[in-house]
Amino acid sequence: MRLLVTGGAGYIGSVVAAQLLAGGHEVVVLDDLSTGHADAVPGSARFVHASLLDAPVLAAVFADGFDGVLHFAAKSLVGESVAHPEHYWRNNVIGTFELLEAMVAASVPQLVFSSTAAVYGEPDQVPILETAPTRPTSAYGASKMAVDAMIGTFALAHGLAATSLRYFNVAGASGHLGERHATETHLIPIVLQVAEGRRAHVQVYGTDYPTPDGTAIRDYIHVEDLARAHLLALDASKPGRHAIYNLGNGLGSSVREVIEAARRVTGRQIATVDAPRRPGDPAVLVASSARIGQELGWTPHKPALDDMVVDAWACLLGHGRERA
Repeated sequence: MRLLVTGGAGYIGSVVAAQLLAGGHEVVVLDDLSTGHADAVPGSARFVHASLLDAPVLAAVFADGFDGVLHFAAKSLVGESVAHPEHYWRNNVIGTFELLEAMVAASVPQLVFSSTAAVYGEPDQVPILETAPTRPTSAYGASKMAVDAMIGTFALAHGLAATSLRYFNVAGASGHLGERHATETHLIPIVLQVAEGRRAHVQVYGTDYPTPDGTAIRDYIHVEDLARAHLLALDASKPGRHAIYNLGNGLGSSVREVIEAARRVTGRQIATVDAPRRPGDPAVLVASSARIGQELGWTPHKPALDDMVVDAWACLLGHGRERA
């Protein structure tokens, strides 16, 4: 198939693009490089430096025809979305609207959308099912929820075959393709930056949660497992149907367990500083991925936290595979 990967110069998008190429597909990556990196685009993919908000350019890109789109282009910092919600409504919602209009105009039949567990907000129960109430606590989560709703209406009205994948905590690396954020907010990269000597310590936000070690528990999923789910979703999509799946391991790891895993993997001391809880941080966020397992046959190949840390550490030290 000939596929467009929006945001394909970013962390997850680049790994998905590489897996698509390895599967024999033709890939075009569209990215404005506001947070992505040109050198993360697989070498055998065509790269278009453009924004989804540029409708004329988008129409020109679609003129060549595509069999499907995998959509990752979005702003994704929760804190920033609270301070500047306008950026999230413009980029995530309006950008996706422009994309959907271009897809309909060009008769592109399939879409896989990078959604988020942030749509659920603070859950009533865990593991979280797809049927859980959607109560986002940030403009980021609200923007993704709005896009999910928009996609559903386009599927119904235009016969689009669409899937939204709601991720939990993505981690690890695929060779040289790992996390490189200008503002790093994810725990595993921060912990490894301490191990590398780029940070003095890692802050542990909250040590009095009702969990075995008092720190918050999150569900980590390896980026390669996540990418495979996108390929399965593409193959299984049905015209006029908008499917929604959670993606996680169904296993939880506490903040202290992540730090201990990093100490084991790196063999280095990692200093910590205890800090108060952050407002709105739930004690436990763990996904149920039973639906995607039952319907698409997806299971994680690398569920172990240590494997994720090993791959992230190798990528950070420059020991990953060469570019595709």
